[in-house]
Amino acid sequence: MSLLEYSEVIERKFILLDGEPYEVLSSHVFRMQQRKPQNATKLKNLISGKVKEYTFHQSDRVEEAEINKREIKYLYNNRGEWWFCEPNNPAKRFKIEPGVVGAGGQFMKPNIIVEMLTFGEEEDTRIIGLKMPIKVELKVVEAPPAVKGDTAKGGTKQVKLETGATINAPLFIAEGDVIRINTDTGEYVERA
Repeated sequence: MSLLEYSEVIERKFILLDGEPYEVLSSHVFRMQQRKPQNATKLKNLISGKVKEYTFHQSDRVEEAEINKREIKYLYNNRGEWWFCEPNNPAKRFKIEPGVVGAGGQFMKPNIIVEMLTFGEEEDTRIIGLKMPIKVELKVVEAPPAVKGDTAKGGTKQVKLETGATINAPLFIAEGDVIRINTDTGEYVERA
């Protein structure tokens, strides 16, 4: 494992702090008046999901976490159980807890390939999260009709997607359209 300097702890890096893996959500290196520079970060614990703020000082070094990534295929979810399998072998099925799947699960349709993030040694491996593609294409199954002149609400309306998720989309989106969604923010990007 490599050691990171205080200024190398940046967004989307995985670090070990107190023996637990964290993902860096945000970082800001700054200097207050005549003091030494610091890096104010927001860290998400990959096991508990809690977010905390932590400041790294110039003399600090932190260990980079070894997060293993593996591609898996989403099959279905039923009664709160999310089922996945190996991409080339549907017989090797396993379930993942809803807390690990996270908010991105609402944009997963069957047979989508996602990355599974694991932490730990072979005998003590824990699944700590799923990494979705940044953009996914989904079909709109319900969309209220757009009323001419109805832009007082910013020109958006609630639409329902094929996965059951509801998002805000522009007024011109109609039922049957295929749209792209940003899985990080859960927002409409464009019509496909």
